[in-house]
Amino acid sequence: MTPRTIYLVEDDDGIRELVIYTLRNTGFEARGFSCGEDFWPALRAELPALVILDIMLPGEDGLAILKRLRSGEATKKLPVMMLTARGAEYDKVLGLDSGADDYMAKPAGMMELIARVKSILRRSETGPAEEQEDYRRGDLYVNIPRHAVMSGGEKITLTLKEFDLLVYLLKNSGIVLSRERILQAVWDYSLVLETRTVDTHILTLRTKLKAAGSLIKTVRGVGYKMEDPE
Repeated sequence: MTPRTIYLVEDDDGIRELVIYTLRNTGFEARGFSCGEDFWPALRAELPALVILDIMLPGEDGLAILKRLRSGEATKKLPVMMLTARGAEYDKVLGLDSGADDYMAKPAGMMELIARVKSILRRSETGPAEEQEDYRRGDLYVNIPRHAVMSGGEKITLTLKEFDLLVYLLKNSGIVLSRERILQAVWDYSLVLETRTVDTHILTLRTKLKAAGSLIKTVRGVGYKMEDPE
């Protein structure tokens, strides 16, 4: 099995066959599964380069599968794309916050699907650039490799997107960031999300960080910034 094999978990036979056929005709190896029960044994035997997940599946749904992947040591960084009929903004944000690398609503154009698959694979193969591993801002401490956040000595639990948002603000400390720029950097320019997605996540992040949440400043009419340490 080549390192560019893609697994698709989709219970609709017609959609599964079409996507597998398209992937194979584009030069990928691809395997399809109708449910998590069939998917997990294949995953344990061989890790793919990418997993494409439907949400509404018999038995274990796609979000539950995604969360299991993100909690596993061997699969926590495995690229995952959601391909589902649930296309509302709330569903997209929920999927991305749960750890999906991309989210595409059905009915999906096959050319766009392949373009997104290639984009995810390029990002995963390139890997992240070397970066600062931890940040301190007053009572706030963030360790990126351990995905650890502490505020006032208390461990803070964040969703993946909340963590990504916090890290992006820290990396650009002192810089005013527009909502559009934050959306592009943290979520993905190709996703159709509204700027209120940023506002909602900022509000939740501030609440979870407690006193340290005051470090995130609103710049009226522009966006947000992380306060520079004094």
